[in-house]
Amino acid sequence: MTSIVIPAHNEARVIGRLLDALLSDTAAAGAGPGPDIVVVCNGCTDDTAAVAGARGPRVRVVQTPVPGKHGALRLGDEHAEGFPRLYVDADVVLRAADVRALEAALADGQGVLAAAPGRDLPLAGCAWAVRAYYRVWQLLPAVREGLFGRGVIAVTERGHARIAALPPVMADDLAASLAFAPAERRVVEEARVVVSPPRTWRDLLRRRIRAATSSAELERVQAAARAAGAGGGRAAQSARTGTADLRALVRAQPGLLPAVGVFLVAAVAARRGARRAIRAGDFSTWLRDESSREG
Repeated sequence: MTSIVIPAHNEARVIGRLLDALLSDTAAAGAGPGPDIVVVCNGCTDDTAAVAGARGPRVRVVQTPVPGKHGALRLGDEHAEGFPRLYVDADVVLRAADVRALEAALADGQGVLAAAPGRDLPLAGCAWAVRAYYRVWQLLPAVREGLFGRGVIAVTERGHARIAALPPVMADDLAASLAFAPAERRVVEEARVVVSPPRTWRDLLRRRIRAATSSAELERVQAAARAAGAGGGRAAQSARTGTADLRALVRAQPGLLPAVGVFLVAAVAARRGARRAIRAGDFSTWLRDESSREG
């Protein structure tokens, strides 16, 4: 049986739409009994647990007073019942049909250990600069090919063993993506996840500062592992975007030049904003974007 683990910290405003989507078409012909769904409410001070529990017996709610995504994921693992296993952020939207498409990709005998759905970013209602930023971001090779930034990752039992051995880092989805060689991971475009982007420039920068900080933490962890000879036998991978990637985009689509300018402004601002946290070794402060959670 497929298990879905959903870590949730004060997500009462959005978790209902995810659970409704996961439960909506499980009665379809040949769909089977549907996945085992575990919602881990961690450090919640709102009605997240009540909203999730109201979806009925198909949803099991586990609560812990300790906030933190890594701990919530591991607690969810203790309660999850089967494989493949999906880890799904509470603020995205994924349907049962998309879960089945991910299951199929992991079961096709091609050696895929981890998979993620194609990404839909509804940009209507976002500030023009946010729309410009994501026009570029979505076209970057690392973004198109990696499993991160989708809010969903599905793994086989072998794949789970690999990510379970990863150290706790803020960039958990990036670390999970880089834990698999390109031939071991797959973006399944037939499956779709809706990822709500920030609506304001300020909230975009909060996300990007968090990303810059968490990427710096991950690079430190990777460097320490290499120094200790714990590279796992796989070549080091990176998801960094270089100026060559941006130049290639502009050559292919000259009309993107203004949007690339916005992208660069955001990247520089994010790196500057992350410096204090990086110097202090503060890799636990989560700069949360609230605008994407508005009705």
